[in-house]
Amino acid sequence: MPHSPHIVSDVMTHTVVAVGRDASFKEIVQTMQQWKVSALPVLEGEGRVIGVVSEADLLPKEEFRDSDPARIEQLQRLGDLAKAGATTAEQLMTTPAVTVHADATLAQAARAMAHAHVKRLPVIDAEGHLAGVVSRGDLLKVFMRGDEDIEEEIRRDIVGLLFPGGSPPVDVTVDQGVATLRGQVPDASLVPIAVRLTR
Repeated sequence: MPHSPHIVSDVMTHTVVAVGRDASFKEIVQTMQQWKVSALPVLEGEGRVIGVVSEADLLPKEEFRDSDPARIEQLQRLGDLAKAGATTAEQLMTTPAVTVHADATLAQAARAMAHAHVKRLPVIDAEGHLAGVVSRGDLLKVFMRGDEDIEEEIRRDIVGLLFPGGSPPVDVTVDQGVATLRGQVPDASLVPIAVRLTR
C-alpha cells in the first residue's frame, strides 16, 4: 500500500520550468504561455532560486502602457510603475522568493502560501537549489485518497502506536473522509493526541 502524502516532496511537481535573471519580458510571457503556468522561478548559477516572476508582476506593463496615472497614484504605486518599465526577470521578479523545503509538511506549505498570498511555491533543497514546485492543487491531493486507505493509515500509524493490543481494540471507520474512532482506552490523556493525529 502506498504511503499517504505528508510532506511536500510527496506531492510536488519535479519537472519545473524556470528562467534566468536576464530573461526578457517577451521570453517570460512566451514561456508562461507555452508551459501554461502563471509564475516562474528565477534562477542564478547552478539553479539557486533568487526570485519569482508571476503574471501579477507582468501586468503593470499593460496597465500603464497608454496612460500615466495621476501623481497621487504614482506615489502609491511606485513598485508597479517600476515593473511597468522593467525588461528583464531580474527587474520584474518578486524577491526574495517565498520558498518551501521538500521535507516541509503539507500544512507548513499551505500556511506559507496563505501568508504570502501565492498559488504556488518553488521547492528548494538544503542549498537553495530548485527541486520542484508545489501548488495549491498539489496540496489538495491528500484529500483524494479513498476511505479504506485513510482507515488503514489511522489503524497502523495512530491506533497501533497509541493503543497497542487494546482489548477491546479501538474501532476505526472512515466515511467520505470523516474518521471516527470508537472504544475504551486505558489512558484518557492520549485521546486528544489521537484526535489531533487523526485530523
